[in-house]
Amino acid sequence: MAIRFANSDEINDWNSRILANPDNGNIFQGIEFAEQKKLGGWTPRLIVADDLAITTLEKTALGLGKLWYIPKGPGVNTTRELDEVLPELRAFAEENGVFAVKIEPEIIKKDENLADLLKLGLKKVTPIQPNASTVLLDLSPDLETIMASLNQKSRHAIRRAERDGVTAEPVKANEENCQIMYALLRDTAAGSFRIRSFNYYKTFWQAYEKANLGQLFFAYFEGKVVAGAYAIAFGKKGTYKDGASVRERTAYGASHLLQWRVIEWMKTKGVIIHDLCGTPPADEINNTGHSYYGIGRFKTSFNKEVTDYVGAYDIVIKPRAYDVWIKIGQKIALRLHTYLHHENYF
Repeated sequence: MAIRFANSDEINDWNSRILANPDNGNIFQGIEFAEQKKLGGWTPRLIVADDLAITTLEKTALGLGKLWYIPKGPGVNTTRELDEVLPELRAFAEENGVFAVKIEPEIIKKDENLADLLKLGLKKVTPIQPNASTVLLDLSPDLETIMASLNQKSRHAIRRAERDGVTAEPVKANEENCQIMYALLRDTAAGSFRIRSFNYYKTFWQAYEKANLGQLFFAYFEGKVVAGAYAIAFGKKGTYKDGASVRERTAYGASHLLQWRVIEWMKTKGVIIHDLCGTPPADEINNTGHSYYGIGRFKTSFNKEVTDYVGAYDIVIKPRAYDVWIKIGQKIALRLHTYLHHENYF
């Protein structure tokens, strides 16, 4: 297998190459995401391994070398396909002064796959992207069939919202609407999870809208925005990237109706698999103490089945440097980055 950095022609056609990967592409491997991560100090390194396109992000850890991160990639489906690219990726990383490579392939979590990953010498680590466990909705049927496949509660919520006067529609990601969406997101996250800066989200939402990949949606009740969603369509896959609503539940079913408008939009974009992007793992979906419990309850109302992926693993290139990174380097880097930039390191 030949491995190298992409040339200018390949970079100009990068999304097409990502979509041609065995996994049919992933939005977190797209060129827009690589460009977005520059705001967090990452340098995109686009790699070609035979026909496999690999979006890689690079940071330098002082005194240790370079860290590579491959968000939701490389774009393989099986541990066998991963095994085929690993030797060349290891060697290429070492040539470029890298001490570790973090990967997140969307390989289904099964005992045999987990065993295979250990045999490959990979180190299990905490996932970075939110959908290591998630709910997938099949959008290949017509809308009537999709609606009928939802559980009774979801169908009731959508119809009740419409009956009570809730409306939901796509809106432009202009300055005003980005401010509204961010305020909703900030209030939803309060005390539960950390969010990034307004500038990060605005840049993200506007970049994907400009690329004709992303769409902002609002739900309204009595003239006020009560819920917001940002969705991305990338090839045959859709992603419910961001969602938020007012704390006071003034309009029953608003978030369900909003998600239905997202589904309708994704159908027009040719999406056949809709990733609702993040739930508790399947074995914790009913754990009321899990931080994602409420999120999982909402998303499983569209499909009760939770899909678990294997998550994230580190490929250790330089063992000594990696040991220092794990013991002290990573903690220092994460804390310093948060202190200086008020952003997550990854």
